[in-house]
Amino acid sequence: MASTSSFDVTTGVDFMEVGNAVTQATKEITQRYDFKGLKVSFELDQKEKTITLAAPDEYKLQAMWDVLQSKMVRRQVPLKNLTLGTVEPAAAASARQKVEIQDGLTSDMARDIVKVLKEAKLKRVQGAIQGDTVRVSSPSKDDLQEVITLLRGQDFGVELKFGNFRSN
Repeated sequence: MASTSSFDVTTGVDFMEVGNAVTQATKEITQRYDFKGLKVSFELDQKEKTITLAAPDEYKLQAMWDVLQSKMVRRQVPLKNLTLGTVEPAAAASARQKVEIQDGLTSDMARDIVKVLKEAKLKRVQGAIQGDTVRVSSPSKDDLQEVITLLRGQDFGVELKFGNFRSN
């Protein structure tokens, strides 16, 4: 019987690094001259997987978003996994904006990945959706390398991670 090899395709962020980036962004904003005396804040909610930015106006929100992005890049958090929401008016003539953090593949993304695998017509390669990951298996490790190259060339709106390599 031929042995099969497999790997998992998923996406996600390290919430410890996200928390560190939010802390660093908060420090920088509080020390900046153009933010002195203003009520601005970053709030990370790990359960909801969101970051809420609060500022007096949209221009300050944009400046805060730029600072947060630079801190995320330094901490190697993929910016593709952050989705900026719409600006909402808040109390006392201030504005709020939510940033959604994509951690794990949605069912639509997983279906898209399996669809791409089927459309590529790679023989002996199978994709199986397992929760928020896609398990790709094949008897040939070369086929799996081809799948990784194929998936990296596609844009699914998030940064894909390949892991849990196994040979049976």
